[in-house]
Amino acid sequence: MSLRTKDFDYHLPEELIASRPLPERADSRMMVIHRAEGRIEHRMFREFPEFVRESDLLALNDTKVIPARVFSDDGRVEMLCLDRLSPLEWRCLVRPGKRMKPGKAVSVGGIEGVVTEVFENGDRLIRWAAPVDLDRHGHLALPHYMGREDEISDRDRYQTVFAREEGAIAAPTAGLHFTPEMLDRLDHVFLTLHVGVGTFRPVSAEVVSDHIMHSEKFAVSAETARRVNDAERVIAVGTTVTRVLETLGRDATSTGKRIDETDASGATDIFIHPPYDFRVIGGLLTNFHLPQSTLIMLVSAFAGRDLVMEAYRKAVEERYRFYSYGDCMLIL
Repeated sequence: MSLRTKDFDYHLPEELIASRPLPERADSRMMVIHRAEGRIEHRMFREFPEFVRESDLLALNDTKVIPARVFSDDGRVEMLCLDRLSPLEWRCLVRPGKRMKPGKAVSVGGIEGVVTEVFENGDRLIRWAAPVDLDRHGHLALPHYMGREDEISDRDRYQTVFAREEGAIAAPTAGLHFTPEMLDRLDHVFLTLHVGVGTFRPVSAEVVSDHIMHSEKFAVSAETARRVNDAERVIAVGTTVTRVLETLGRDATSTGKRIDETDASGATDIFIHPPYDFRVIGGLLTNFHLPQSTLIMLVSAFAGRDLVMEAYRKAVEERYRFYSYGDCMLIL
């Protein structure tokens, strides 16, 4: 029987949504799910290294969130830069879209941009007369469930301490808990997936398998691939890392290897939901996700839907903090 989107629903009291981060990154709580035993325990993230074996390898997403949300100088048009095709060309989500027809001009920081194309899905291609300084004129596109505008402090806290490759609209939130000191103690590698707006788009299909997944750009070095293959167990830090590694695992041609040991880049639209045979990862650190989202479906594919939904029930009962600035879950 096909799983339905409503099978991944749960009730979350609004006060459990974390709209701001804790004072210290590693002070988050951490639910630990032991898949083989079906056991759930409640710990703190600072205890995370206790669960990492010497032979394990952490894989982290080093994408860097850009202040991609800008407003026209007259305040009448909002633009979310989905993709910088070049310093002068942006693919944008625009509101209100009806105002921005081909040939329409808009100004940001005194720099004029013109709509040169309207894509089938309603995105706009805007060509600027000169590069727009996003650090000066842009805002972070915080998730809607935070219920607030971005603040200066978000420039630091809505960013992992290892972020280096610019291009994400949203943070790979499982990585927000790490401090440089903890990371120095753990064997790890980096890959890059630029988290896009599709992460927040709801699943509209009634049957899970009918959902069409969004696509996101990624890059993995041959050295990272080699180390992934050499590790006894790979612990993915986040669903973004999981999607990249499982995409490479699905496409691998090397006999006896988890993934091909070559530089790899492209885009993935892999949709991981139950049932799914994981080829690469053996552990997953992730935050708590929206009901009926593709992310909770991915987690359910890894740990089993019944166990995951029971874990979410307990998380609500135990007053965990949810979503981007919230607590985390380690699945082993």
